[in-house]
Amino acid sequence: MHSVELGPVAPADQTQRPLDLFLIFVGANIVATTLQIGASLPGIALGPALGVIAAGSIGGALLVALLAPVGSRLRVPSIVAARAALGLHGAQVVAGILFLTNFVWIALNNVIAASIVSRLAGAPAQAGACAVALGLVATVIVLGGPKTVGAADRFAVPLLGVSGVVVTIACLRANSPVPSASAAVPTAGGLLRGFDVVFGYQTSWLLMFGDYSRYTRDGRQAFAAVFWGLALTALWFIPLGLVASTVAGSPDPGVMVQRLGLGWWGGTLVVLATLTTNFVNIYMSALAVKSLRPTTGDATAVWTIGGLGAGISILSSTWLDQMATFTLLLAGLFVPVGGLLLAHFVIGRHGDEPADLYRGPDGTPPGVGAWSLAGMLAWIVGAVTFYVAQPIGGVTPSLCASIATYLLIRGRRSTTPSRVPPL
Repeated sequence: MHSVELGPVAPADQTQRPLDLFLIFVGANIVATTLQIGASLPGIALGPALGVIAAGSIGGALLVALLAPVGSRLRVPSIVAARAALGLHGAQVVAGILFLTNFVWIALNNVIAASIVSRLAGAPAQAGACAVALGLVATVIVLGGPKTVGAADRFAVPLLGVSGVVVTIACLRANSPVPSASAAVPTAGGLLRGFDVVFGYQTSWLLMFGDYSRYTRDGRQAFAAVFWGLALTALWFIPLGLVASTVAGSPDPGVMVQRLGLGWWGGTLVVLATLTTNFVNIYMSALAVKSLRPTTGDATAVWTIGGLGAGISILSSTWLDQMATFTLLLAGLFVPVGGLLLAHFVIGRHGDEPADLYRGPDGTPPGVGAWSLAGMLAWIVGAVTFYVAQPIGGVTPSLCASIATYLLIRGRRSTTPSRVPPL
C-alpha cells in the first residue's frame, strides 16, 4: 500500500485488524490537545462538567463512527466518499478547509510538546528545534503508509495509556483544589458552550471516518473500533485535563507537567502523544492535497504537510489560549458536513459505487456532479444554524438543519446534477 493512497483499496488489501483501527483512533485522541480541551472548561463544578464532557464525547464519537462503515464498504478515503454527497468540487472545498485547518492542529501539538520539553530542560530557547524534530519524525512514519503507522501505534499507544495513568495518579495525589460543588453555578449558556466545544473537538476527526476504516473489511467492526477509540479516550483525558489545569493553576501544558511533578518520565510520555496524533493529521492533509491535485507525489504531499506544520509551530504559541474558540469555529464547519453525510449514507442509504467517484481510465468525468445542490445548501444552512444558535447550543440544531435540508432537496430532485466537464 502507498503512503498516501487516494484510489480505492482492493478487497484483498482489506486485512487491517479492528484492533489496529481502534489503536489508530486511540493514538489520535490520547494527546495533549485532548487534555487542553478539558483545560478550556474552567469555572464549572466537577459534576456538571463531567456531564457536559460525557455527552459531547459520546455524541461526537458516535457521529464519526456511524460513517466508518462507509469506508469499509466503498474502500475509498473520506474526502473521496464525500463527493457522493457534495459533488466533486464541493468535496474539494472540504479538502481545502481540511488542508488549512490541519496545519493548526499539527502546530498546536508541536507547541504543546515544545512547552513541556523546554520547561523540563530549563531551556526554552530550544523549544522551536524540538517542535521541528517531532514534526519530522511523524512525517517519516507517515511516509511508510498505514501499516507503518499501525505498527508504530502498537508500540506507542500502550505507552500513551501509561502516560494517562501517570497523569491520573499525579492529579489524585496533588494537594490542591479540584473543581468541586463549591464552584460557581454554571449558566445554561456556559454548559451548552462546553458541550459544543467537546462535541466539536470529537468532530475534528470527522473527515478521518473512511481513511483507515477502508482497510478493515467488516463495517460493524469498523464502527465499534472508531466509536470506542474516540469515546473512551475523550471520557478519560478531557476530565483529566480539567482537573490537571485546576490543580496546576494554569492551562499551559508545560506548567501542568511541571507542577504535577511528572518529571522527565511523565513529560516524555505526554510528548509521545503529540507524535501519534500528528500521524493522522499529516495523513488526512496529504489525502486532501492529493484530492485537489492528484498528480502530487506521495512523498511531496507528506513532506509538504509535515514540514510546513513543523515550521509554523514556532509562531503558534498564542493559539493555545484560543483553542476553545478555534474548536467552535471548526465545529461550525464540520458538524453540518457530518449531518449531510449521515443523511446521504446512513439515512438515505444511497448505493454508491467506488467507480462513480473517480474519473475513468479514458479521462471521462466521475459519476457525480460538479456540485451537489442538496449537499452544498445543507452545508450552508447547517453552518449558519450552528453560529446563530450558539446561545442555545449549536450542535443539535446544526445537525438537524443539515440533515433535513439535504433530505428535502435531494428528495425533490429527480434529475442528475450537472456532470464534471472533461479536463
